[in-house]
Amino acid sequence: MAVNLPLPNQHELKPIAGLRLGIAEAGIKRANRKDLLVIRLAPGSSVAGVFTQNRFCAAPVQLCRAHLLEKNPIEALIINTGNANAGTGEEGLRRAQETCDALAKELGLSAEQILPFSTGVILEPLPVEKIISAIPKAVAALKEDDWYFAAEAIMTTDTQPKAASLTIQTSAGPVTLTGISKGAGMIQPNMATMLGFIGTDANVNAALLQDLTREAADLSFNAITIDGDTSTNDSFIVMATGQTKVSIQSKSDPAYAAFREGLISLSRQLAQMIVRDGEGATKFMTIHVKGGKDCFECKRIAKSIAHSPLVKTAFFASDPNLGRILAAIGYAGIDDLDSSKVQLWLGDIWVAKDGGRNPAYQEADGQAVMKQSEILVTVDLGRGSSEETVWTCDLSHDYVSINADYRS
Repeated sequence: MAVNLPLPNQHELKPIAGLRLGIAEAGIKRANRKDLLVIRLAPGSSVAGVFTQNRFCAAPVQLCRAHLLEKNPIEALIINTGNANAGTGEEGLRRAQETCDALAKELGLSAEQILPFSTGVILEPLPVEKIISAIPKAVAALKEDDWYFAAEAIMTTDTQPKAASLTIQTSAGPVTLTGISKGAGMIQPNMATMLGFIGTDANVNAALLQDLTREAADLSFNAITIDGDTSTNDSFIVMATGQTKVSIQSKSDPAYAAFREGLISLSRQLAQMIVRDGEGATKFMTIHVKGGKDCFECKRIAKSIAHSPLVKTAFFASDPNLGRILAAIGYAGIDDLDSSKVQLWLGDIWVAKDGGRNPAYQEADGQAVMKQSEILVTVDLGRGSSEETVWTCDLSHDYVSINADYRS
């Protein structure tokens, strides 16, 4: 059960002009489930992406990077769940290319205009024949208002689909953004998320869209962690179809600031959905580190706390064993950190003062906060004005069970 995460309302997910979605059941891992998604873009769309930094990056990630460098504009995406096509070598690349070839033939495009994505089990051959057989069904099903089922089609161990929309008002008119994401385990992105896709009807310069996509990833998907594992398949894609009169060609354009804020806001919403649906999660924690010399050390310390199995299991047990947080701050690798200046709050409870236990702190107060489903941890390093926030979840018995049984 996800932590305070209602199901998306299918009727509140707004279609994006110039973007259509088609879903099919290919039977990749098991029968009778949505596991193939095709996204068709209007000609002239801008597409930007950021990808995993894992050196064992999956075959589709390698092809996506190559195709984004080609001169031919991207006009379609193909996403499968049930198999990651990672750790599959040259054969995996060949099979990923075959899916691009098949979709290109169906749509009358070149294969370089297709971006492929996969998610699922690593080190297993991609059942490309099943995917190719299902492509015509996905193409035949293409329509604008199918975001909810598109979100379902990219799920693996997720307990529910993750999708959201927003409309922002700019000086040039309204802009709509709708996105989906998936992920519940193997989440410690070093760029984005397991999979995330956002579409917008704005007309955005391609180079500027790439910069915005990277910035949005850093402030959202790169600020979450469930288990500290960086996937082989992480991909975050933003698609701008240019179907409205709102044009954003440079940072000086009047609509730029509002669009940037909207993209970051939607990215954070989708990223936090992943944490709330973390495998076995019962708590959603916000780790806010302030008073740092720079943002780098603030995020490093926040992630050190968020990654710690001891911290995460303490939160699961509602046990205010908060010395574990101080230990995680101390081993984060900030060599010149003065621990005597560090302050720690749990919610609004001042736990550690000047590097030691606050004399006024009562464990009962800490435990009351720990029993809540949403918890704020605030750390003040007392050495500057920078701050960063990371979102994470607890580590429960169910996390072990889910991952022990994942392939069965």
